[in-house]
This record gives sequence, C-alpha cells and structure tokens, in this order.
Amino acid sequence: MEHVQTTETEWLNAEKTALVVIDLQQGIVAGGRQSAPYTSPEVIQNASVLVNAFTEKGAFVVLVKVSSVDGKDMLKPNTDLKMGQMQLPEGWDNIVPELADTPNAHIVTKRQWGAFFGTDLDLQLRRRGIDTIVLCGVSTSIGVDTTAREAYQHGYHQVFAEDAMAATTQEEHDYVCKTIFPRIGKVRKSEKVADMLK
Repeated sequence: MEHVQTTETEWLNAEKTALVVIDLQQGIVAGGRQSAPYTSPEVIQNASVLVNAFTEKGAFVVLVKVSSVDGKDMLKPNTDLKMGQMQLPEGWDNIVPELADTPNAHIVTKRQWGAFFGTDLDLQLRRRGIDTIVLCGVSTSIGVDTTAREAYQHGYHQVFAEDAMAATTQEEHDYVCKTIFPRIGKVRKSEKVADMLK
C-alpha cells in the first residue's frame, strides 16, 4: 500500500481516499439518543473536521443515510431482541444540518445496516480509482461495523476515525474499535486523519 505509510510520516492520498460518513441524520442522532463514549454533538463536530479536510483537498465525500418511504423495504428478521415498530417522522432521514450542504458530496441511501449491499457505493468508489476509505458515523457497532466488514471483503484499505463515531454503550464501541477494526484497518483520531490527508 504505497500511499498509506506505517511510519511517523503516515499519510493518505486525497485522490485515492474517500470519506464515508454513516447515518449522521436527524432521526438517528437528534433527540438526545444514548451515545457513547462520545455525544452526538461531539461525533458531528469531529465528522465535520473530516468533511472539511476532505472537501478542502478535493477528496470524495460520501454521506450515507438509511431511509424508507413506508418501512416495508427494511429487513425484519426473527430475532431474540424484539424491536418496536419504527416511527418514521417527517425529515427523519435528512442529513444533519452541519453536513447537509457539503459541496459535491455523494449521497448513498441504504435500506439495511451496511452501506455497500444494494447501493452504488462500490461502483462510485471504483470509478474514481479509490482504494482507501475513512469511516465514521453511527453506530460504531452496527452501521459503521457492517460497512467496514463489507469494505474489507471488497478489498479496500480502511482508516477508522474513532472519535467521530459512537455506539449505544461504551462497551460496544470499545469492542469494535479494539477487537474488529485493528484487524481490517487502522484506528486513528479525526484530527490525525485530517492531518494525514495529502
């Protein structure tokens, strides 16, 4: 991997790296939902640092949201944990205002946890010659983790902005960031990732 160094001069090639932001939308981060170890405002702030850095370098930014007109196209497996019927209020799938006006951002709408299956994400990345993605968003242990595993299976290099994501509990967040992500990519803070982009 010639453009991601493993020394103190670690860097990312802006022409071959994309930022993929998972589910930072009104119906998921608004309303004081439980978020750990970072609050929703902290996650949004740190994601904004990355979005600004990628935009300034002319790098590809992808804002992913989960959406449905009526909920009928979403998965409904039989599970031990019973989930209540999803309430889909007006505007629940709008990207948060802090990121909504990102210039030239590509919007991916997904119907399940991961951002690759059933979307054009892989197509859009490959058409731009991108081989590395920086991932952030919510939830660490669901949308981000599933997308990361899909990206790994598609052969992408990955960097995870640990402080620009959060889960329902710190235990969930820590498990993924300390056990799963180091096996399939690199875990860094958002400021560090922004500095790595050249």
